Amino acid sequence: MLYKRAILSLAAAGVFLSSCSSSSEPKQEQTSEQKNQAVEQPKNIVSFNGTLTETLFALGVGNQIVGTDVTSVYPPEANQIPKLGHVSKIQTEGVLSLNPDEVIMLDHEAKKDLTDQLTSTGVEVETVHLDYSIDGAKNLIQELGKRTNSEEKANELVNHIDESLKQVEPLQYPTKALFIYARGAGTMLVAGEKTQLDAMIHLAGGENAAKGFENFKPLTPESLVAANPDVIIFFDSGYNSLLNEEGVLDIPGMDQTNAGKNKNFITMEGQYLAGFGPRVGDAVVELNQKFAALNHE
Repeated sequence: MLYKRAILSLAAAGVFLSSCSSSSEPKQEQTSEQKNQAVEQPKNIVSFNGTLTETLFALGVGNQIVGTDVTSVYPPEANQIPKLGHVSKIQTEGVLSLNPDEVIMLDHEAKKDLTDQLTSTGVEVETVHLDYSIDGAKNLIQELGKRTNSEEKANELVNHIDESLKQVEPLQYPTKALFIYARGAGTMLVAGEKTQLDAMIHLAGGENAAKGFENFKPLTPESLVAANPDVIIFFDSGYNSLLNEEGVLDIPGMDQTNAGKNKNFITMEGQYLAGFGPRVGDAVVELNQKFAALNHE
């Protein structure tokens, strides 16, 4: 902060001396080109969401990111940037230590205390909305494109999503899919309606086997048997936490489902599958293809 104050003091002194030495000369206004150059100066950005970070990199401004939250794991370069923890636990001091000009976060994850404290220090805090839909992903990309003067690249990313989705094929068989969020055998949750995973299942041509509730709820043997999914979807990390296929088959009730009997298990990287960022079209196509390849005996 002292450094910034010193810079501001020097700048003020420079303006004063310049005005004294040229007081007899007519004042020249900035051209529109000079004004645009001033606006387009790169900013130090802190990004508090994996989808935001991925999108900023895809827009070509990843080199401006000086800090992220722990969900920012893609692209690989994002893992080289200092992590400040989970957005719900981030402290103002940690953010300010990175000397950011701007902090970007999703509106539903923004904590008032944190945003107020950052704003009071002069840091810009930008909140962005993300609907878990194709239109939501495209709107996010275009909004960040405008904020970073990357509109042309944003349009390219949006066009790629549209082109990718043209590859989605109708499924030959009705496919009931169940997403399980796992952190070892002791923590397993099922994705219900109005979740990212519910949206992805439908976009890929499937049907969510979890019905009658929204968000996530704990998996029980009874609910698993009643849902009787044709396929179980996991994040790679969740599948690995269960020690792969053997651990999945040990889940109580799994052997009574079509998915368990046919060993129909799909794994995909979490940010790719559920992020609804620039790769959402590719992820939908891949999930659609995995559904099409299932054993439906």
